[in-house]
Amino acid sequence: MGERVRVGAEAELPEGSQTEVQVDGVGVVVVRYEGAFYALRNNCTHQKYPLLGGEVSQGRITCEKHGAKFELATGKAKTLPAVKAVQIYGTVVEDGEVYVLPL
Repeated sequence: MGERVRVGAEAELPEGSQTEVQVDGVGVVVVRYEGAFYALRNNCTHQKYPLLGGEVSQGRITCEKHGAKFELATGKAKTLPAVKAVQIYGTVVEDGEVYVLPL
């Protein structure tokens, strides 16, 4: 298990922002949605297309390639063609800085 990874200052990550960081060699997309931070592996489980840049609405992120939607809070696949969940990571805000926690 590695160290937590700094995403950035909370003030510099506005509502709707998406940022990719590397956590133990894995790409993780961090999304700020309704004031909370969510971190998911940056790969759609359908064809390993990046989730970064996908539309975020109703607590879900959409893969731009084929339209699969994943819940930000749980990683669960909510629409086809994806059926497997995306790995989620914990986040923490400490002293105004946002971090992703390793698995």
